[in-house]
Amino acid sequence: MSDEGRKFRFKITVIGDGRVGKTSLIKRFTQGSFKKDYVKTIGAQFSVFDKQIGDDKVRLIFWDIAGQDQFHFLRPSFFNNSKGAIIVYSLEDNKAGLESFKHISTWDEDIRKFCGDIPVILFGNKVDLVNESTLDDSVIQGVVKKNDYLGYYRTSAETGKGVITAFDTLIEELYRKFKGLSDELGD
Repeated sequence: MSDEGRKFRFKITVIGDGRVGKTSLIKRFTQGSFKKDYVKTIGAQFSVFDKQIGDDKVRLIFWDIAGQDQFHFLRPSFFNNSKGAIIVYSLEDNKAGLESFKHISTWDEDIRKFCGDIPVILFGNKVDLVNESTLDDSVIQGVVKKNDYLGYYRTSAETGKGVITAFDTLIEELYRKFKGLSDELGD
């Protein structure tokens, strides 16, 4: 291995119902910013973010896949070559929030169908819009355990709460996994 370190490249798919904050979470992580105005993602959009881990350079390509049903036919091609996935649902106590929670299993099925066994992490977003002390994580922890997710994080794209830690958990898992493979192959 050279002294300059290695380069890793990971495609991470970010999925969940429309209006749960997928695009805003990616912008918060990659740009440190937040915009209140909602703009529907059409099909998919991607963001590139470079991160240094030790001596290695890690390039992350976040694929933000539209959650609306009318884009369902496009999803298989968007999942292609994903190394990890983030499922986002809304913690809001309203119809959209409750529906997004119910749809976690549907998003999980899509990941497994199109990506196989890749690391998945779950974000409960919009924690800034609820009374956090009233949230009961017992059901969601059951979902995490049943599906063998890397973890569950309460996040807020608006305030930034939990965002860096949540993204970094997945990124560091991918890095460890692929660095180990690279070492085994005698990179």
